[in-house]
Amino acid sequence: MRRLTTLGAALITLAVVMAGFSALAGPAAARPGSVAQESSGDPGRVSIIKVEGLIDPVMASFIERSIDEGEAADVVAVVLQMDSGGAIVDDDVLIDLAQHIHEASVPVAVWVGPSGSSALGGAAQLAGASQRLGIAPGSRIGKTGPLVVPEEYLSPAFVDASARLQNGTVNSAEAFELGLTADKEAPVIGEFLIDIPGFQVKEVKDGKRTVSQPLTTPVFSSLPVQEQLFHTVSSPAAAYLLLVIGLSLIIFEFFTAGVGVAGLVGAGCFVLSCYGLANLPVRPWALAMLVLAMFGFAVDVQTGVPRAWSVIGVISLMIGSVFLFDGFDLSWITLLVGIGGVSLAMIAGMPAMVRTRFSTPTIGREWMIGEEGEAVTKVSPDGVVQVRGALWRARTNRATPIDVHAGVRVVEVDGLLLEVEPLEGGAVDYREKRRGGDGDESDEEPVDDGRVLIDGQPLDPS
Repeated sequence: MRRLTTLGAALITLAVVMAGFSALAGPAAARPGSVAQESSGDPGRVSIIKVEGLIDPVMASFIERSIDEGEAADVVAVVLQMDSGGAIVDDDVLIDLAQHIHEASVPVAVWVGPSGSSALGGAAQLAGASQRLGIAPGSRIGKTGPLVVPEEYLSPAFVDASARLQNGTVNSAEAFELGLTADKEAPVIGEFLIDIPGFQVKEVKDGKRTVSQPLTTPVFSSLPVQEQLFHTVSSPAAAYLLLVIGLSLIIFEFFTAGVGVAGLVGAGCFVLSCYGLANLPVRPWALAMLVLAMFGFAVDVQTGVPRAWSVIGVISLMIGSVFLFDGFDLSWITLLVGIGGVSLAMIAGMPAMVRTRFSTPTIGREWMIGEEGEAVTKVSPDGVVQVRGALWRARTNRATPIDVHAGVRVVEVDGLLLEVEPLEGGAVDYREKRRGGDGDESDEEPVDDGRVLIDGQPLDPS
């Protein structure tokens, strides 16, 4: 099919954008005063699927489902607008998806765009299985590695160029020379759509020029919100940051005895990171280094002073972060946020915050013994109490649990932990039992009434 004029390509691109945001229901109309060449029959629709990020199980299922829906709706074609750094699905899933693309009853095309996009690894092999391929200027395709998809599901030109594509990439001009694309370049998706068989346009007079306007309606589709969430956390950067942030927040919650918000958010981040890491190629030893880093930080956070364990934590965090993923490199911005942010928080921020939160050092807090306060959470046997407006981790030294908002008395200070007892109704302290007392003490001096006592009993006068 002949090439569009510059104005015609711009008009088609404008129509595609309008379709994506306004869901056009009918063909584009000619401008007032123009003469249109009418096309007969239903111009149909083109389904455009946005494929962004790694091809994970969520994205693979979405592509397969979209092709099935396109076949059921008898669309003109299904176009994958691709910008992907590879595939992280099993080889069997990748092969089945490539077969689905190659043998679909409707044409499945791939446009690697807009400019700056890429199709690498398994994503490039899926592009090779399509019936038509287009590449925007500035975009690249390649680095397929050893072919996983059988050659019968790939285009002959892609198979011939597989040696070049295995370890390198090609741009739009090079792909055209290799026969991978029918056009030298497709700057916008409108120019790519116009050459798809069955895509209808109409000729419109614009003064002395004749331009083309699309009749076939483009319809954009992308992942639903819930699926987009799981697709996002399966990216290396998101999974890594969620892991280190989640573990940091859990440590923060453990040492600050807060109300649970940080712990809840940290647990959510950790769970999402586990899902992402389960889909990604992770080096187990590097993951163990990250866990060791968090343990080292936690040791020194407890002491309140960064020491040798903090150094071990920083080194372990750096090694684990750089080598965490097998085959995927984290950007320097991601590494800076993960390594720098966590190290700064654990070495400078959290120990200072813990010291401030708990008010005073370990030595010199005997004045707290005998202080009264209130239970913020149930202390059974551990919980949180409030003494003089500050929150403390506490443990009851009696068998009786202390309910929320019940009064407590501090009986001993053990580092950052207070041993407390209920003001009323508590069981006898185990230390008092060893002294042989009943748990009731008095400041009154014993009265000397002249009686002789033996084992606490007065001597019989007889």
